Amino acid sequence: MTAPGLSFDGLLELAQATGCSGVELRTDLATPVFDGANPADASDAARAAGLDILTVAEIKSFNDWSDGKAEEANALMEIAAACGAKGVSLIPRNDGHGLGNGERQANLRIALRELKPLLEAHDLMGFVEPLGFEHCSMQYKSEAVEIIEALRAKDRIMLIHDTFHHFLAGGGPVFPDHTAIVHVSGVVDPDLAILEMADPHRVLVDGRDRLGNVTQVEQLIAGGYVGAVSIEAFAPDVHKLSDPKSEILRSFGFIESRLAEMAA
Repeated sequence: MTAPGLSFDGLLELAQATGCSGVELRTDLATPVFDGANPADASDAARAAGLDILTVAEIKSFNDWSDGKAEEANALMEIAAACGAKGVSLIPRNDGHGLGNGERQANLRIALRELKPLLEAHDLMGFVEPLGFEHCSMQYKSEAVEIIEALRAKDRIMLIHDTFHHFLAGGGPVFPDHTAIVHVSGVVDPDLAILEMADPHRVLVDGRDRLGNVTQVEQLIAGGYVGAVSIEAFAPDVHKLSDPKSEILRSFGFIESRLAEMAA
């Protein structure tokens, strides 16, 4: 999402140039995933570049389970397995429905229970991403963790910690033991109220950041997290960058230097 206009090969080149360990792919961009290439060939290209395909996104409204949703999930898992991805992203319903206490937990439990055997059949992980918006049916990581534990599904289902959504949801525990991927992005507009913050405001992280990205990442690392930290910048200004490599390296450098200061 940080560089949606790049070809698949271009994304791999950018990831290499910025020292990344892997990439996340989306099926909802203007161009076809892998630019229409065979997923197995995409796997070979990523491996040749020394990169992992971390996840293929996304199964939308996964907690609104139905036979149709099962077919959608299975189709995405087939793509993810064929390209050698570690897993698929699971995004909750985000339209103001299914918010009731009891209702949202029951819907989440049903979906994760049904997803677990599908993930096992494809030898994939499912990465659940709580969204901090008030109209989202799964705002809080604590509810997801409780159900993952109850289903004994941690070997197949873990969390994406998104710093933007964690901030919008009011913070709280970060659950490093249940986290597989961290998404970072910053909001820098000083005039935005928290309830006004939305995806188009999400830029690269720098010293103006209002979300506490570095503190969140430090908390995860202090708790034992050793996984990937992935930029997810939705802002059009980021998408229009003429030199994304330099700006991404600057953002990575800022995060790394602040983490080093906090560790000293």
